Amino acid sequence: MKKKLSERQERMLSFISEFMGEHQYPPTVRDIQGGCDISSTSVVDYNLRILQREGYLRREADVSRGIELLGSGGKPSRFGMVSVPVVGSIAAGDPLPTPASGSWHTEAVDNIELPTFLTKGKEDVFAVRVKGESMIDALVADGDLVLLEPVDQPEQGDMVAAWLQDSEAVTLKHFSISNGMVTLHPANATMEPITVPASNVAVQGRVVGVIRTM
Repeated sequence: MKKKLSERQERMLSFISEFMGEHQYPPTVRDIQGGCDISSTSVVDYNLRILQREGYLRREADVSRGIELLGSGGKPSRFGMVSVPVVGSIAAGDPLPTPASGSWHTEAVDNIELPTFLTKGKEDVFAVRVKGESMIDALVADGDLVLLEPVDQPEQGDMVAAWLQDSEAVTLKHFSISNGMVTLHPANATMEPITVPASNVAVQGRVVGVIRTM
């Protein structure tokens, strides 16, 4: 059983993880000193040795950025990275017909590893490939991947994946609701919004990030 960490050691681990997620390489001792507001590099070194002894990281002391975080079983951990399932396509234009079950995002067709900052710390994030250009003015282009978190009660103005029950189709639009009617707004001045009864719409995800493909 691993020894309980001190508050400083917990803060150091968190800083290392966040640093690696943002930069894709480990911090130096001086990075940790500054990031964790520690008085000296010797204090950082002392605590790194404890973290290594307890199995939280592996370190090559003579290498400037020689820190590797470890997961369960002492195996290297892709700290700062998350595996996101890619589950198909979504229309940014006319709604895209999908299977009648409505469960269009239940099975992954691929997986991608992304830095955690791209998912903004959200859980259960999934990705879909965009088809069409109705969200082009929101910087979402045909072929891009959008990252979504599962939600069923979005806020006004959220960009969402909306399932239209009567047409068994899903579309990517900005969401608004008023007096029992949902309007799905494109971000393209040449296209018209879609307005339907709220009972006909099931929001399946809210966009938390976009990955450009060009």
